[in-house]
Order: sequence, then structure tokens, then C-alpha cells
Amino acid sequence: MSKGANHFIWMHLIWIAFLQTSITAQPAGKATLLALSKHDHTLAVVEPTTLRVIFKLPVGEDPHEVVASPDGNTAYVSIYGGGRFHAISVLDLVARKALPEIDTGALNGPHGLFWEGGKLWFTAEGAKVVARYDPATGKIDWVMGTGQDRTHMLYVMPGGKQIFTTNVNSATVSLLEEVALPPMGPPPGQPQGPQRPTQSTTWKQTVIPVGNGDEGFDLSPDGKELWTANAEDGTLSVIDLATRRVVETIDAKIVGANRLKFSLDGKLVLISSLRSGDLLIYDAATRKEFKRIAIGHGAAGILMEPGGARAFVACTPDNYVAVIDLKTFSVMARIDVGGEPDGLAWAQRQ
Repeated sequence: MSKGANHFIWMHLIWIAFLQTSITAQPAGKATLLALSKHDHTLAVVEPTTLRVIFKLPVGEDPHEVVASPDGNTAYVSIYGGGRFHAISVLDLVARKALPEIDTGALNGPHGLFWEGGKLWFTAEGAKVVARYDPATGKIDWVMGTGQDRTHMLYVMPGGKQIFTTNVNSATVSLLEEVALPPMGPPPGQPQGPQRPTQSTTWKQTVIPVGNGDEGFDLSPDGKELWTANAEDGTLSVIDLATRRVVETIDAKIVGANRLKFSLDGKLVLISSLRSGDLLIYDAATRKEFKRIAIGHGAAGILMEPGGARAFVACTPDNYVAVIDLKTFSVMARIDVGGEPDGLAWAQRQ
């Protein structure tokens, strides 16, 4: 083969490699959709404009929820097993490979995930706790029990001082909050002197009863309300966060309600059900049904797009993720991410 022919072949191969990199690389600042497949035990990484699956990575058996680190480099997947398993899969989204998993030990049944303050927070349903993992040290550095059955989904407020979780079988919401302790003075009978330093905070729990089978929930963007979707009785519970009590129970008749999410502007509430082919949308102000969208035969995870133009809904029985246009309230596309899709999240590369 001539020198000119070799040069042509090498240039052609370089050009192909450049095109492949241009198509598949995730540039800084670009968000990608993460979608779990419970059937295939995989995490799909999806380009949200073209809705094309860029690549897939293996995760543990029975994956349920996923969250990404703020730099978009790492994804964490809870390996649930109905409360039996004790692992969180860790995925390098840059090198596109699975990393050694986190063994949660006696904290079995990890499910809900949240990232806040540089740490991974998770529920452990089988152990009835909320816990925190520090990736810098590779250790679980905080655990608090709820005493409630099936501590499931999770929301951590900025700063990590308040935590909300649903307890499915107890029909409650737990508010865990770090509060200040009064300064510790001298022992009784001793003369008053300088106050001795001591641990300045402790954690307390407020348990709020809600509807039966509460699972999915979300906080309103203004931080004033928390809504739960109650699978067993088909209701929605509206909690006023100032008074920490249920101010309204909506008879939505959504039996099997699985997840609930506010739109980014706080005007709408989207509810999925594993037993219904409709995505229900409620008006947050009037607390009345606004719209029903036929999406399949049932659904689980709901994720709002940054900017709020679309919602992504994991239609578990139908083996696709439905893309909902929130202007026309219609299904604009379906994404094949693998069998029985469930947990969804965004990864934002910095």
C-alpha cells in the first residue's frame, strides 16, 4: 500500500473518531437525563434534545432511585430489594464505568436519595432510618431513626438542617430537624460561673399523619406546602409547613399513586400511578384536577426539565419514558431506556 493511501486511511479514521466524539461527548454545562431500568439493571444516559440514549451502565439488582453529584461526574443508584438489599451503585459518568458500590451494611433497603452539602443522603427502609454518606471519606457519617414503617422517599433542605421523608406503611411524614441546645451551666448546687461549652445542637422529629400509603411527595417551590400522594386510599394530603399539619385531604381517587412533583413555577402538581394509564395534573392554587394525559398503562418516576418546558415520566409497565409537553399537555415523544423504567434524575456537567 502506498504512503499516500496510508495517509488517507489514517486521516479518515481520525475524522470518524472526531465525529463520534462530537456526537457522544457530554460538554461542560450540558445536562443529561439519567433513567433507570429495573428489568435490565442498567442506567441509561440520554441526550435530552435528541432524546437519544448515549450509553448505558450496569447497576445492581432492583435499582429504584438515582441522583447525580453536582458536578455531573458521578451517579448513585439505590439497590432496594424491597428492604432486603444493602448497596448503592456508584457510576463514573465521565469514564463511563461502574465503580465499587457502597455497602450500607445493616442499613438495609436503601431507597430515597438526595445530594446536599457535598454528601449523599439516603433512606434505609428496612432499618427505618435516614442516613448520610460522605464520599470524601467513604463512610456513613450520620444516621437517625424514624421509628416509622417503610421510610421511603427523601427531601433535604439547603444546608441539611431539615429533612422530609414519607413513611409508607405508617401513613406519616417525618420532619427531622437540627435544633440548638441551651447552653449547659454548672451542676445543681454549684456556684454560677462561665458556661461550659458542649454540643450545641441535637436532632428532633415531628411526625405528621397523612393518607394511607403515602409514597411520592414534593415541596412547593415557595416552600410553604408539602403534598403527598397516598397510594392506598387514592388521596392527596396537603401539609402547611408553617403549622406542620395537614390542611386539606383531596379525594383524588388516584389509587396506586406513586410519585408527585410540582411544576417549576409551582402552579401545577403532577401525579403518576402504577395502576392508571393517566398522568393527573392538579391546579396547586385551587387544589382541583386540571388535566389528565393518557401516557400508557401506569407510571412511576417524574422529573421536570430545567426551564420547565417538559416533564419526563417513567412508564414502568410500558417500558418507555414519556416526554410531556407542559404547554400543550400532550405526549410529544417516548424514550426506550430499557425494561421497567423507574428512577429519573439530571446530571449537569460543570
